[in-house]
Amino acid sequence: MTTHTAVPAQQDGGATILEIAQQPDAWREVAGRSDEQAAAFLADVLARRDLRVILTGAGSSAFAGDIAAPALRRHLNRRVESVATTDIVAGPLDHLEPGTPTLLVSFARSGNSPESLATTALADQFVDQVWHLVLTCDRDGKLGRAHLDRDDSLVVYMPERTNDSGFAMTSSLTSMLLSCLTLLGGARGIDALARGAEHVIGLQDDIRVLARAGKQRFVYLGSGPLQGLAQESALKLLELTAGEVVTYFDSPLGFRHGPKSVLDADTLAVVYVSTDPYTRRYDLDIVAELRAQLGAENVRVISTEPLPDDSGPAMVIPGLDGLSDSLVALPYLVFAQYLALFTSLAHAKTPDNPFPSGEVSRVVRGVTIYPMDGRR
Repeated sequence: MTTHTAVPAQQDGGATILEIAQQPDAWREVAGRSDEQAAAFLADVLARRDLRVILTGAGSSAFAGDIAAPALRRHLNRRVESVATTDIVAGPLDHLEPGTPTLLVSFARSGNSPESLATTALADQFVDQVWHLVLTCDRDGKLGRAHLDRDDSLVVYMPERTNDSGFAMTSSLTSMLLSCLTLLGGARGIDALARGAEHVIGLQDDIRVLARAGKQRFVYLGSGPLQGLAQESALKLLELTAGEVVTYFDSPLGFRHGPKSVLDADTLAVVYVSTDPYTRRYDLDIVAELRAQLGAENVRVISTEPLPDDSGPAMVIPGLDGLSDSLVALPYLVFAQYLALFTSLAHAKTPDNPFPSGEVSRVVRGVTIYPMDGRR
């Protein structure tokens, strides 16, 4: 494996590069923590057979919930749903059930987004029995401080270095996702995931060449939890290029039903292949179809194992046998982050701050939160 050399932070995108590269060590730190008080809090809440779990956040934090929900649903044998804070705030009565005991899991890098604070307040207002698990990176953030001393809340802070200073969420996102899967889903294979990420870090030069191909459309496809990964991948590239490239995401099966119209000669398609043998067959079908249409060089496949001989090459991340898609999404995300970063640089953007005039901000501003009356 190629040895990774850190890029000095003063270079364009230097903070983002360092924050991507630190993820394997950050994951090991997250997984190595133990907290008996937190374990007791969650054990008591999760023992309730009628419990509903809502994973919530905005933007990348919402997609973390999309990635985690399927694995947690299977592990907990409970209702586990991913609902964005932006949806809950806009229509709380469409998503909150007053009579259903609910664990609200909030993903929040800073905890200062207006919707993050409003969502927990709305849950307190409209749900008779609600507990909060707040996963955040900023010890000074408003959401963490609001819940820190509450008996019905557990606040878990990520390692301080994961409070990304770059514009896009990288190590903050993956650390919160891993923390969620560890606390609620008994995640395993963490060192294998970290080694998988280190493998991707060693492929930076190959990813940089891919970014320099100058494609103007990027399509990301993934099934189940990997569809959430595809959405995050598309957002990351859109953000870091300041909207100069067209990005799209879908599931391999859904893509054929109209969205495939986005493809043209200037498209790069990325397919994240599932670890599930059944689902994998559908992924390989779309790979073959896209390669026949676009050419093999315009379709990149990310997989945990080599493809069949007739399916062509793939970027294989080894050592992840037996892990679920929700977990392998973590090293897959490192690929997506590098592709977005290097594409941004190829477009002469500044990834640490792709919107220097402030059209889009790191923490959302300008959102008015309107009060809800007591109706249910």
